[in-house]
Amino acid sequence: MQVTETLSDGLKRGYTVVVEAAEIEQRRSQKFADLGRTLRLPGFRPGKVPLPLVRQRFGREVSAEALQESVNAATSQMLSDRGLRPAGEPRVDLVSDAAAALGGTADVEFTIEMELLPEITLPDFAGLQLTRLTAEVPAEEVDKALGRIAERQAELVEVSETRPAEKGEVLTLDFQGRVEGTAFEGGTGTDMDVEVAGAGFIPGFTEQLVGMQVGETRTLSCAFPDDYQAKAVAGKPAEFEVTAKALKRKVLPPIDDELARKIGFDEGLEELRRVISDSIGREYAQMSRMHLKRQLLDALAGLASFPIPQGLADLEFNQIWRRIEADREAGRLDEADRAKDEASLREEYRAIADRRVRLGLLLSEIGRLNGITVAAEEMTRAMRAEAQRYPGQEAQVMEFFRKTPQAIEGLRGPLFEEKGVDFVIDQVQVSERVVSPEELAKEPESTGAAAG
Repeated sequence: MQVTETLSDGLKRGYTVVVEAAEIEQRRSQKFADLGRTLRLPGFRPGKVPLPLVRQRFGREVSAEALQESVNAATSQMLSDRGLRPAGEPRVDLVSDAAAALGGTADVEFTIEMELLPEITLPDFAGLQLTRLTAEVPAEEVDKALGRIAERQAELVEVSETRPAEKGEVLTLDFQGRVEGTAFEGGTGTDMDVEVAGAGFIPGFTEQLVGMQVGETRTLSCAFPDDYQAKAVAGKPAEFEVTAKALKRKVLPPIDDELARKIGFDEGLEELRRVISDSIGREYAQMSRMHLKRQLLDALAGLASFPIPQGLADLEFNQIWRRIEADREAGRLDEADRAKDEASLREEYRAIADRRVRLGLLLSEIGRLNGITVAAEEMTRAMRAEAQRYPGQEAQVMEFFRKTPQAIEGLRGPLFEEKGVDFVIDQVQVSERVVSPEELAKEPESTGAAAG
């Protein structure tokens, strides 16, 4: 094998590689021999098909396989011999005449072009200083959660007196909806319990029930949202003729041991309070980590000054830009982005893409040099967690992962990143600052997006 470097520009490299015809012929002959030992053809005993007939019947297929394997082997050897780490799949193009290459009558010449991963010097993590935000779980937050539990366990008791319905009470209704004077599918209800000024209906419906009395009929005017699931009425004004048949009020149970035991906490109210407090504490811990990770990534981005492969940056930007265009078409762009012209928007998201690639490469190098890996059991847990997001389809999701390596890698990347982040956090100086739950819940400020 002969290798000639043809390009060396930053991280870009190009080579011309020549593989001798004899080497390819040796590989081809071995494949013919292997095939002949197992081939079954009518009129011949297994493994006794004459080699000339094997070459005649399967010459082109075997030659193509031998050529591809030779090119792949030469490429791998060239990368290994020179200690090259491509940033992506190298581009390989055959220079030799295809017929001659398949026929084995001449040496085979091909070119390889690629971008290399940059040489990365890891920063001194011990010099980084981060602040972990923490918050105590307020007793009133636990009380609010207990109140919501009691609300869900409330009983509806019919109000015997005739009086106007108040917010939070429940009216039993019959209703008939019309759009442009015509009844529509799903617009009729009988004996429906509806919370006055509550959620769950189209905007403006339940708010107009305030003050309604049993026996009263009203015509309510409202409009379906533009994104309403029933496309036939989405975005259209509607009228509902509504008759109140009964008024009910919610009676909340006392927040006590009996309520706790009713929902499965045998030790009573103290156990329920403890479980709620622990759950809120875990939410706070996740918020705290989010702040700490953002601080770390911002600090690492300031230290990551190495060049990045343009191909990776373009790929990341294109993925981001497709989402931006989809959001713009659907009217989901935030106000700040809507105010920018396309050139400014592209420049901003190009910088975000570059930052993500740079941080991704740095975290990957941290993992490589420190033996960080994602274990099989961690991948299994991640796949099961993803499958649980699709109730009733868990088996199909797990089967999809088994058959789709790209999907598995999509789960591995975030896990690897989190383990890299944990490794670095263990190396840096971390102080703690107690803040209010409101401050902890604020979106972390950052100079750019996260690595993933």
